[in-house]
Amino acid sequence: MIRLFPLLLLGLVGFSFLRTTPPTTRPNIIYIYADDMGYAELGCYGQKKIKTPHLDKLASEGIRFTQHYTSTPVCAPARCQLLTGKHAGHSYIRGNYELGGFPDSLEGGQMPLYPGAFTIGRMLQGVGYTTACIGKWGLGMANSSGNPNSQGFDYFYGYLDQKQSHNFYPTHLWENGKSVPLNNPVIDVHKKLTPETATEAAFAYYRGKDYAIDKMAEKALAFVKENRNRPFFLYLPFTTPHVSLQAPEEAVNECIGKFDDKPYLGEKSYASTPYPRATYAAMITYMDKQVGALMQLLKDLKIDDNTIVMFSSDNGATFNGGVEAAYFRSVANLRGLKMDVYEGGIREPMIARWPKKIPANQVTDHVSVQYDVMATLADIAGYTKTIDTDGLSFLPTLLGQKTKQKKHAYLYWEYPEKGGQLAIRMGSWKAVKTEVRKNRKGPWELYDLSKDESETTNVAAQHPELVRQFDEIVEREHVPSHLKEWEFVSPKFGQ
Repeated sequence: MIRLFPLLLLGLVGFSFLRTTPPTTRPNIIYIYADDMGYAELGCYGQKKIKTPHLDKLASEGIRFTQHYTSTPVCAPARCQLLTGKHAGHSYIRGNYELGGFPDSLEGGQMPLYPGAFTIGRMLQGVGYTTACIGKWGLGMANSSGNPNSQGFDYFYGYLDQKQSHNFYPTHLWENGKSVPLNNPVIDVHKKLTPETATEAAFAYYRGKDYAIDKMAEKALAFVKENRNRPFFLYLPFTTPHVSLQAPEEAVNECIGKFDDKPYLGEKSYASTPYPRATYAAMITYMDKQVGALMQLLKDLKIDDNTIVMFSSDNGATFNGGVEAAYFRSVANLRGLKMDVYEGGIREPMIARWPKKIPANQVTDHVSVQYDVMATLADIAGYTKTIDTDGLSFLPTLLGQKTKQKKHAYLYWEYPEKGGQLAIRMGSWKAVKTEVRKNRKGPWELYDLSKDESETTNVAAQHPELVRQFDEIVEREHVPSHLKEWEFVSPKFGQ
């Protein structure tokens, strides 16, 4: 049965609560979200060329998930679905709906969240948490209903418009609705070089003085210090390693000579650099250092034991700019990259650490997804009201209570871009349908992930009974979107 998207209902339900004073034992929560980081770009996930000692330590002191997924393989909808606990068939935002342009004068952001959306931030505010989002937002500008300060976050600092985050040396970032200038010139990161123009001075054009990751890290440390005596939620969506390839010179210098590097001149857009491989590795290692500084601060403030830290990424490694996912084996042996619903586009690193609560050095194959995070944080924070979410709490897995862990009958993905794509995971079965816009009744591909993690052998012909189930799941889970551009599943809407 086709249901209309319940926009007005979602905008009104559940937001009349008042903040309460929580007990002092309520844990602090830090959720760190990388940008375009592939499944295997951390040492603890098998990466051999990029150094990530602090995140590797985080994993060794906590739990590492091997079958954790993003909700959609691209920026804005993944963030919406993380924060609202909905899968892509129910989510308000389902694709990168861009407004405005790249220049500062045309900064317009993305499709904004609707007024009063029930986000993780709003949920945690409801039980007394002070909340912050520091990093990349991508869900609306400050003058829209998507303003993070109106969507559950007491404090915001970073990029509102994800197009601006293509440049790690922007002219400004945003703080609580106001544009804050940085000490950087205007840089057009999509300006290309040629072999004749690729001089040292030309490459220097893409470097400024105020590196966005530094500014975010400074604000994150300040927020933790300021709120150390009360429960806080820090959502920290760093923009690394999303192209452009830009990093502080000293960080890149540490990696020069470790790779067989050839200059990248902007052929696939984004900033040119004489050392693309070294710069990419440096960006990830540099973010890792910021995580290390944050972890050290928790220890110094003696709030380490009462803080759960989680780390994941919004989608798989990218295919554009000077990034070479194959060289770094960024998604290991998985198929696909960003914008694909194959495993390489949606399977993500996921680490959690909580001393004395999460046993150290644990690895789990529990199948989970980022729309589970809202339910999980509700359990952690003691939020007892009913939540309208597609997710299931994975807190029992975090605590080592496997017998109490509920499991999804299936996970569901739909993605309107790149021809329109569907995916369903049911047990070890993974179904994929591509080019849905051209042919809604096109064939499903079917893979047995227990034997074929790389999704190389399509066995759909041997399992017609499963194919029928997948069609039924799509019919059950898809709610038509409010945008025609995102509607590729229902035959009631023209293409």
